[in-house]
Amino acid sequence: MYHYGHMFRLLHCAISQSVTQALGEMELTSAQGRIMGYLARRRDPPCAKDIEDEFHLSHPTVWGLLSRLEKKNFIEFRPDERDGRCKRILISPRGWDCHEKIYHVILENEERVVQGFTQEEREQFYALLDRAVCNMGGRSGFQFEEEETNE
Repeated sequence: MYHYGHMFRLLHCAISQSVTQALGEMELTSAQGRIMGYLARRRDPPCAKDIEDEFHLSHPTVWGLLSRLEKKNFIEFRPDERDGRCKRILISPRGWDCHEKIYHVILENEERVVQGFTQEEREQFYALLDRAVCNMGGRSGFQFEEEETNE
């Protein structure tokens, strides 16, 4: 019998440790890095409720993460023009520098995970992981936007 959960946990811990180590000089955790990545991918600045829904986190947890990011000048809050009760979250210039570092660490980690895999194995690995997430009730296929090429 295989114990997949243990293997997933080991992989998650290794990736999280790598991200946390890379962000250590900025005094950020991997959880804060995931929030920064989410903010960077959004076309419109989200509010805290959007983050709660996306990451399945409680309101106090999200506000704790956001308040620490604000204190470190990675984000700033601005009132929503249509709803004064909602504070929109914007990335500061320092936050964009952080996102750039996170993005490169993610790319390096993902390459390390599939090091030695053929292209077919990479596609199969992703498809199997995606199916496993769906089997557990998660959302299918997080997709990064395709990078533009100058070809």
